[in-house]
This record gives sequence, C-alpha cells and structure tokens, in this order.
Amino acid sequence: MEKINTVVAVYNTHSEAEEAITAFKSSNFDMRNLSIAGKEYHSEEHVIGFYNAGDRMKFWGKRGAFWGGFWGMLLGSGLFLIPGVGHIMVLGPLVTWIVGALSEAVVVGGLTALGAGLYSIGIPKDSILRYETALKADHFVVVAHGTLDEVTTAKRILEKTGPLSIDEHHASS
Repeated sequence: MEKINTVVAVYNTHSEAEEAITAFKSSNFDMRNLSIAGKEYHSEEHVIGFYNAGDRMKFWGKRGAFWGGFWGMLLGSGLFLIPGVGHIMVLGPLVTWIVGALSEAVVVGGLTALGAGLYSIGIPKDSILRYETALKADHFVVVAHGTLDEVTTAKRILEKTGPLSIDEHHASS
C-alpha cells in the first residue's frame, strides 16, 4: 500500500463541488492532483452515457454539462457501478487508484471498488465508509493529493468553498 498525502472534502451539491474545482483552477493548483466523484443521475428518464473521441469527451444526462466541464481539467475518467451506491462518475487520478486496486486484487472487507482505491493510498477504512455513504446520499467527493505543502494549500482552498466535511490524510500517519 503506497500512502500519499491527501485532503478529502464532501460537498452537498454539484454546484458547490464545481465551485471548489473552479477555486483550484483559479489558484493554479496542479489539476493532475485533483479528483471528483459523484452520482451522474437520479432517474431513468434521462439518457445517460459518455464517450471519448480522441481528446474530446461528451457526456449526456442530467449533469452532462457539469461532468463535461471538468473533462479538460482533470486527468482520467470512469463510470463505476458500485453495489448499494449506484453509478458513480469519477474524474482524476482516483480512477487510476480504483483500477490499480482492482487489478492488484486489493480487496478489503466491506469496501467497494472506490473504497479499495482510496484504501490503497492510505485513507483509513472509517473515513472511506463516510465518503461512500456521502456518495450514496448524492453528495460529491473532491480529493486533492500531493506534497505536504500542496495538501495544506488544497485544504485552505477547500475550506473557503464550504464543504460539509474535510479530512486530511498524510503519508506519515
């Protein structure tokens, strides 16, 4: 398990999460160190889907503009069906952590694929369960990682955007 420094914030709405991502971009934070996860939709009345056509990503669905707006800013994307939670859209390095944990069979009792990805970078199981519960309740999870200084900066940015909760996790802990 490779522990890294992270700060994780939970937001109530997609507009609050979007404000956080915009604040990171405005502060010149390295967007390669940022991930966001949340549910894509609530109803089968909307067409849901996304595809990658070279360097372009197109999203459909209730929050298509929300997710599509982040495509150019965040590295990597994935749509995961998590039992008990539903379809979760993930953008950023968190996709790599999830896939890496699954390919290495990092399975921890009671954790989903998302949880296994977070656990693989050193986030404690009790925190992961809170983040999974937040996603199930249609909240959004923003994860920033990097050096200790970068995570401290990220926490200050997140605190200004009014998350429901914010937690720091350090490689040395």
